[in-house]
Amino acid sequence: MDLKKIKEQIIEELKKIYDPEIPVNIYDLGLIYDIDCKEGDHGAKCKIDMTLTSAFCPAAESIVELVKNIKNKVEGIEDLEVNLVFNPPWDKSKMSDEAKLQLGML
Repeated sequence: MDLKKIKEQIIEELKKIYDPEIPVNIYDLGLIYDIDCKEGDHGAKCKIDMTLTSAFCPAAESIVELVKNIKNKVEGIEDLEVNLVFNPPWDKSKMSDEAKLQLGML
């Protein structure tokens, strides 16, 4: 099992998920704090630590569901846990340069 490849495929899928209020994907926005994959009995057991731009984000539930659904899109994942955290709080410094450029911040 190639855990590195699975993690790369997870990142590809995360880059397809957008915050509806911001035209940048959640990965480049810096909302993904950690992706950890370990070998399980029947595939990779992965855990994603993520946050939202705001604890009061109206799309929070749908964004988290889209992340959880990655389990069905990437072959080799046995289990995918999504851990929603608000510490440390998200701020613009977590954004990729690509995201900053897209939003006219560079």
